[in-house]
Amino acid sequence: MRVLKALRGFAAHAWLVVLVFLLWEVVTRAVNETYFPPPTRIAQALHELWFSGPASSLFLTENAMDDFSTSLTHLFIGWGAAGAAGVVLGAAIGRSRVLSDMASPVLEFLRAVPPPTLLPFFIIVFSLGSTMQIVTIAFGVVWPVLLNTSDGVRTVDTLQLETAKVFGVGRFRRMVTIILPAAAPKIFAGLRVALSFALILMVISELFGSTAGIGSELIGAQRSFELPRMWAGIVMLGILGFVFNAVFMLLERRVLAWHIGARRLAT
Repeated sequence: MRVLKALRGFAAHAWLVVLVFLLWEVVTRAVNETYFPPPTRIAQALHELWFSGPASSLFLTENAMDDFSTSLTHLFIGWGAAGAAGVVLGAAIGRSRVLSDMASPVLEFLRAVPPPTLLPFFIIVFSLGSTMQIVTIAFGVVWPVLLNTSDGVRTVDTLQLETAKVFGVGRFRRMVTIILPAAAPKIFAGLRVALSFALILMVISELFGSTAGIGSELIGAQRSFELPRMWAGIVMLGILGFVFNAVFMLLERRVLAWHIGARRLAT
């Protein structure tokens, strides 16, 4: 029953996607503009570039192995490092008024700096390569996690904390068992936003001196004027963004099932 319900829900929303692609196909073929190839040509380029490999490798080509492994490794290392740092620093800042007052001006300044503008600095410090790309991603995506965590731990119910103190619960245990679980919905919201930013910064960081990755394929296709291949890279990024968001939402629902249940009981 759940499978049938999921398929019905998918069909209820998929018609709009199909309609958009049909209109895209008709309009681009009618206009016949070189810079805007029809979806069928983009799909063909996508297949040839990444999904025309042997069945033994799940139909992935050598390009797919190199590009996906490189890009996704950088993305998840940068996102994971930013997530860990954002939770730790956000929890510390959110629970300490003195630390919050001291750190706020610096954090607001750094948060306002667009990460792409720091790419020349990161290239000078870390040189071209994986380290520079990971640092670019981590610097750009740490802020949603840090700010959401700080806001989440700051708004924990005071009564719960005072009760824990009365029963002799230590500071570290209060943080792990009361504060962070209470702030978990906001932390997950920050992680979800950060994952979308990480995908964008992954591509931007790969446009400079990278020989593998989806961003490298994009810039290579642009330079060689292979427009269907360039659009294939753009579509691939959209597919990855959709998949990441769907998987993360599923994980969030599983991890925060207790929170969703508590909200339903409260209403």
